[in-house]
Amino acid sequence: MNDKIAVIRGATTVNSDTAKDICESVTELVGKLVSENGLNTEDNKPIFCIISSTADITAYYPARAVRESGVLDCPLFSCLEPPIKGSLPMCVRVMVEAVGLDSARHVYLRGAKVLRPDLCGTFAVAIDGPSGAGKSTIAKLLAKSLNMTYLDTGAMYRAIGLKMHNSGINISDEAGINRILCDTDISVEYKDGVQKVYLDGKDVGEEIRKHYVSKLASDFSAIESVRKKLVEMQRKIASERDCILDGRDIGTKVLPNAPVKFFLTASTEVRAKRRYDELTAKGEKCDFVTVKKDIESRDYNDSHRKVDPLKRAADAIEIDSSDMSVEQVVAKMTEEIERKRGERK
Repeated sequence: MNDKIAVIRGATTVNSDTAKDICESVTELVGKLVSENGLNTEDNKPIFCIISSTADITAYYPARAVRESGVLDCPLFSCLEPPIKGSLPMCVRVMVEAVGLDSARHVYLRGAKVLRPDLCGTFAVAIDGPSGAGKSTIAKLLAKSLNMTYLDTGAMYRAIGLKMHNSGINISDEAGINRILCDTDISVEYKDGVQKVYLDGKDVGEEIRKHYVSKLASDFSAIESVRKKLVEMQRKIASERDCILDGRDIGTKVLPNAPVKFFLTASTEVRAKRRYDELTAKGEKCDFVTVKKDIESRDYNDSHRKVDPLKRAADAIEIDSSDMSVEQVVAKMTEEIERKRGERK
């Protein structure tokens, strides 16, 4: 008999703090964990199971859901996770020790893969920084050279801002914002290597890049319900594929466990010049002074908002691109990414 003991890990998020959602999420997690590892057979007997949950899950005991699912026949231990800044909310974790397994197949569902990308086979790179630092340009080049997916989170916030604007919703209309969010679909796809952003099925890639949309994105991104919806979408994408995400709170909020984090910045003067050149190249009429003031205003809004403000993650590598070429920044980041990838092999 194979007497090896394997430790199997799993986690899932819960849609809401209701008994129904908790039971459904936990049952799905345990069911997949059991089926993918062939547990409860004669040779693969679970020894015990530990269930932990975050403090915001109160409507039903996850351990009770595990017991009532009927798919695990072993002692259960339950505990409450201490609150940790940057942790994944509404989350249930399961750990099972079992006899007779040569290896474990870990199961992370509903965006929970961001907790342990090292166990899930996905690899994420987080690039944060202020407007005009070159995040999108750098991220696109990195994604192409490293064969990863680039997810422009800023484009998603721009799409939300555009829809609110077109719907006549202002930032003080909480009910209106929530109504729009419930009826909004944003998807990011790649066609012939070009990123396409779809808002409710319509390609809005050009519209969201117009100058007036930048302020809309900044204003609405400060609203908690907006951030919650988009963070869920971003985590789901990051849990499904190797990707590079850029934004304001990727390393601190969206992917706090990303194996590689960067904080890319540059002086206000340099960032304003880059933005001015970009807009004029597209034929938009603007003046440098106004563009610089908009950059300064957005910096203040992003770093002073109450919900997930722009800041450097404690473990992020800071890069000032003021006096660096795009190629130099890409080379520096590539070196670090490859080093981290090598450590995981």
